[in-house]
Amino acid sequence: MTTNPAPPALLAEALATFDRLFAEAAAAGEPDPTAMVVATAGLDARPSARTVLLKAHDARGFVFYTHLDGRKGRELQANPHAALLFHWPRVEGGVQVRIEGAVEIVSDEEADAYFATRPRGSQVGAWASKQSETLDPPSRFAERIAQVEQEFEGRDVPRPARWTGLRVRPERIEFWYGAQYRLHERHLYESDVAGEWSVRMLYP
Repeated sequence: MTTNPAPPALLAEALATFDRLFAEAAAAGEPDPTAMVVATAGLDARPSARTVLLKAHDARGFVFYTHLDGRKGRELQANPHAALLFHWPRVEGGVQVRIEGAVEIVSDEEADAYFATRPRGSQVGAWASKQSETLDPPSRFAERIAQVEQEFEGRDVPRPARWTGLRVRPERIEFWYGAQYRLHERHLYESDVAGEWSVRMLYP
């Protein structure tokens, strides 16, 4: 059995800081600490952003799930780089975590394991939804849901082949701490092309 190598010390430090702030966000009563904005751009360089939910994270990166044929899936296949933003206003004076990096598709085994934990209604929805395509008439979605429910009645719902996880492998992680008079504190961890990590502070 292979094991993942330990992350570089500064990356490990950044991940530990993320874990601490994530726990503080949950304890502070943030509505959903896993909510994060994902920004993407296609080959036309036009950015788009939306909120998704973080489903896993470790030294390999930060994972969310989507359909590869939806807009963000198409853009991330054409231009496999993304930026993530967490905003936890109830933590300390308000905290933002910004993460940028290359994107990869998770293994089928990892995607299958996560899909199996989803509520059945969410599993059915993954089959019924033509993500980002025009829905006309609106009743068509309910019809597709009924068709999928009938198709898989009495058995487990398998993962659709084009529905999977995307992992953002961090190359930059910034911790932004809000302060009075906009004298914010910013700590940037970043990796160079050789994979060497450094940390520095930024002006607010």
